[in-house]
Formats: sequence, C-alpha cells, structure tokens
Amino acid sequence: MTERRKISLPGTRTETDASAPSGRRKPVRPNAPVVRDRVRREPPTGAADTARAADTTRAPEPAERAARPSRPPHPARHDPSHRAERTAPPAPTVRQTPDDGRVRLSKLMSEQGLASRREADDWITQGWVRVDGEVVTELGTRIWPDQTITVDPEARAEQANRVTILLHKPIGYVSGQAEDGHEPAVTLVRPENRWSGDALPWKLNRGHLHKLAPAGRLDIDSTGLLVLTQDGRIARQLIGEDALVEKEYLVRVQAMSQPDADDVSAIVPEDMLELLRHGLTLDGKPLKPAKVSWQNEHQLRFVLREGKKRQIRRMCELVGLKVVGLKRVRMGRIVLGKLPMGQWRFLRPDEKF
Repeated sequence: MTERRKISLPGTRTETDASAPSGRRKPVRPNAPVVRDRVRREPPTGAADTARAADTTRAPEPAERAARPSRPPHPARHDPSHRAERTAPPAPTVRQTPDDGRVRLSKLMSEQGLASRREADDWITQGWVRVDGEVVTELGTRIWPDQTITVDPEARAEQANRVTILLHKPIGYVSGQAEDGHEPAVTLVRPENRWSGDALPWKLNRGHLHKLAPAGRLDIDSTGLLVLTQDGRIARQLIGEDALVEKEYLVRVQAMSQPDADDVSAIVPEDMLELLRHGLTLDGKPLKPAKVSWQNEHQLRFVLREGKKRQIRRMCELVGLKVVGLKRVRMGRIVLGKLPMGQWRFLRPDEKF
C-alpha cells in the first residue's frame, strides 16, 4: 500500500484532528469564512522531477532551430527603398496638347464670331454644332481651321432671344457680384426703373435676367454707362483679349499739389498730359495709347481701348492728379445720351457697338 505523505508549507502551522479519518480535512465551523488553499509549487526534489523541469526550460538545439520556419523580414523595416516606393506620390500626368495645327472647336467658333467660348461649349453639349456635316457633342474637340462649322437654327433662335441692357449706374453699386455690403447693379433692372424713352415693345421677364452679366467694369464710386448682356458675342467684342472698342470717360480732377486751384488745366504741364496719352506703365505692363484732352478747367476727357482695374484713377495719380468724379459716356457707337441715372433700356436690334 502506497504511503501518503503530508507536505507542510513553509511558515504555516498544521493542526490535526485525531478523531477525523486519516487524510481528511478538519470540518469547517458553521458560518466560518471559506478560504481556498493556496498551494505553492515546491522546487523539484526527485530525479524525475528535475528531469521534467529541465525538459521544459532547456534551450532548443541548433538542429531544432534550423528546422523551424523563419519569418521573412519586414520589407518596410529593413529595406528603405521599399518604404520610399510605398510612400512616394504618383508622378503627375501631363496632358499633351497636339501640335499638329488643330484648334479647339469652341475657340475657332469664337474667332469666327459665331459665339463666345462659353456659348459654343453650351451649343456643343446640346448637339447644335456640326463639323463637315457631322454632329460634335464632345467638349474639347479639336478640328482643322479649314473645316466647315455649321450651327443648328435652334441655337440661332436661342441666341436671337438674348437681350442686352444699357444701365446708367449710380454711385454705390458694384458692376458684378455683391461685395462689402454693396448691391450689384443688376438689381436696378426692374420694370419700375425702365426708362420711359425706351420705345421697344418688349416686356422684361425673368428669362431676361438669366445669365445677365456686365461687359466691362465700372467702379463703385463711378457712374455712367454699364452694359449688361446675355450675348457672348457682345461680351467678347467689348472685353475680349483683342477688343478694340473705344470707351469714353469724363473725369473731374484736382491737382494734388494745389487741391484748391480754380483752374487745374493751367497748372498741369503739357508733358504730363502727353504722359497720360502714352508712356505710363501699370502692373509692370505698358498701357496702350489713349486720347486725353481737357474739356474744361477741371475736367479731362479720356478715350481708352483697354480696361484695367481703376485704370484712369491710377493713371492720374502717377502724374499728380486726384480723380474726384468719373463718368462713362460712351462704349463704341453706343452713347449714354439722355438715359437718367438709375434707369435702363434695351439695346435695339439696329444698334451696334
């Protein structure tokens, strides 16, 4: 029969009940707290226990290490070139423009006076443009300059229905979109502001205000003729890159050196006037020749073929003059005339810039 040994934990005291059977614990008193035995494994004492412990803690043999599959090294950690390859941004794609003599269809239509570029793109998407008899609907299509372009009559009818409005802009309104709390001049185009001298039988409707845009800016502190149009051809004629239409202004000035002078024309030397006509530079570019002359002792007449931002005011400052009033009175062959300030009229079909 196998002898059972009782092992006492170091630092503890074991009590034995003689009346209790051998190997059984002492009965627990009622309502006594139950404490679980905490057994700490003793270090191996026998040869078998020592061999077993050594087997679990021994280092693997070289042959066993070689047999194990090795983990491949992380490429991004050990190979810097791989990291660069992963993080490098893709090379930008450069769109090559064919240099074989072909021109964008919309640009060619604009050069031929058929429509503005924006208008031409709109017609192309609607299938109203044909090249050598074939309908073109893809924007950006390039064609040869000698190919024949035809426009659908529906596009011509839509173009004919577009209107151009002439407005006498007062001070305090901006030409384009609202800015700094100032209203755009287009808000003045209302039935109650229509000039009584406009004899055309047309009635203003919402369609006339759709895409009605200024063709040429007029400063917030300037007055005079402002052209608002739906027709891209007119806009290109007035403000295009190759526009040659004259714009005439009446400009009231003061001499910066003598602001209270009664006769400004008498104290401005002729060479300064010649400089206004030709020889000034704005924004690093020379200005086109202009016509400048005295209307009276305080007022100059400017005729320009270009329209840089606040051009006349900046020109005058370069020669020692301060603009105190500016009014545009003509654009091409269209004059402001008797149109009252704050009122508007339609451009007649027989009127051309």
